[in-house]
Amino acid sequence: MTETLKPETDDQVLETVRWALAGGVPLELVGRGSKRGFGRPVQAAHALDLSGLAGIEVYEPEELVLTARPGTPMAEIEAALAASGQALAFEPPDLGPLYGGPAGAGTLGGAVGCNLSGPRRLKAGAARDHVLGIEAVSGRGQAFKSGGRVVKNVTGYDLPKLLTGAFGTLAAMTRITVKVLPAPETVRTLVVAGLDDAAGVAVLTRALTSPYEVSGAAHLPAGILGDTARSLVRIEGFGPSVDSRVAALSQLLDDAGPLTVLDPAESADLWRRI
Repeated sequence: MTETLKPETDDQVLETVRWALAGGVPLELVGRGSKRGFGRPVQAAHALDLSGLAGIEVYEPEELVLTARPGTPMAEIEAALAASGQALAFEPPDLGPLYGGPAGAGTLGGAVGCNLSGPRRLKAGAARDHVLGIEAVSGRGQAFKSGGRVVKNVTGYDLPKLLTGAFGTLAAMTRITVKVLPAPETVRTLVVAGLDDAAGVAVLTRALTSPYEVSGAAHLPAGILGDTARSLVRIEGFGPSVDSRVAALSQLLDDAGPLTVLDPAESADLWRRI
């Protein structure tokens, strides 16, 4: 049975890691456990639970920057950003239900530690492209910080990118600073129905190689989120720009098959499920 150690301060994290190092004790780093089934299982008698390090410490909408503790729920962060018309551009997915857990249980530390990015990655980049700074405790029991709260921070090695996606194997993060961006004003999704996999991928390729700034593309075979196969292309941005690009893409894909356009509410719900 795994014994869980739950520090509530940076010093306690440091002490716990040093204790484990001195005794040669492996530690499994966890937040709220929503992605525990993601990746290879960890064989460790002790778990370092970082969910006690939670809360948004600094959020400056005008500077497009947010600093929070690793155990901060993503739902709390997304709500705070939405209130200011902003969002995390890398669109971190909620993997909890995929592994039999509840929705909305993920944390910032988990999203960064797993480098989780959603459909917008093809346009906005991965999670590691939006992490500006971190504070952490290394496996050698040393507290360190890297990066900062500005985009043009080029001092030293880019450790935030190294730790993003390391699945907690390199350090226990205690504080994370991320870049945020204005949320899209509106969104539309073009849906081409009834294509087989090869034809669906061909449609997505035509859309992605067009000049119309696609922010999401997916082909859903029959039986996945519906009885009919659907090829989806998402367009986001300012209203007039979205309308113009949707019209141009509709003309480009006119010969692909039956085409419909989802409204903003339908689009947001569909991509959230994806």
